[in-house]
Parts: sequence; structure tokens; C-alpha cells
Amino acid sequence: QVQLVESGGTTVQPGGSLRLTCAASGRDFGSYAMAWFRQVPGKEREFVAAINWNAERTEYSDSVKGRFTISRVNSKNLLSLRMINLAPEDSAVYYCGAAVALVMDATRVDYWGKGTLVTVSS
Repeated sequence: QVQLVESGGTTVQPGGSLRLTCAASGRDFGSYAMAWFRQVPGKEREFVAAINWNAERTEYSDSVKGRFTISRVNSKNLLSLRMINLAPEDSAVYYCGAAVALVMDATRVDYWGKGTLVTVSS
């Protein structure tokens, strides 16, 4: 089992940048694929980015490709999401998730954090 805690969410102006972090505790963080999802009220949780256990493979949604970068440091049990050129439509609660394999479907995530709020507004 792994426990996940997201941080770094805040209010940022359009065009700004932000880094989110997900700290993991528990066993075998390095054996899990990790992902970021986001959710706004009234909508389903949306895939943002994913990374496999050894960071050799990454996947991004079309809406963030070229602007967001997912990374991990297994020795520190850390997952990050670097976001640049943020737009108001990026506003959401961002969640990190752990899964046994690379996933882009929220229903296949095994463990979730509680989320961190990102607001993009002038």
C-alpha cells in the first residue's frame, strides 16, 4: 500500500508556471506507475499525465502536451508535475495516483491522494 500527499497548488496568473509535488510513503513506490489527474466540480476526473515505474515512458493528454512535464525520483518517493503557460481551463483540483501499470483511466488507479487546488486567474 502507498499513501500519497499532493502539494504546490495555488493561484497563478494566465501564462504562469507551477510545479506540483506528490510525496509517497509506504512500500515500493518505485514499483508503481504514477499519474496526475484533475477534476473540476460537476465533471469526471480527467487524465493529465502518466509515467511508468522507471520513468522511461510518459504519456500526456492532448490538452497539456508540450506544456506539462511529469517526472519522478524513486529514491525520494517523489512525483512532480511541471506546468508552464497555464490557462484558466487548467484550473482544477489535481490528484496524483498510483497503479500497478501505466494508466490513463481513473478507474484503474489503485491509490489516490487528496488533491491540491490550482486556480489560474488574473
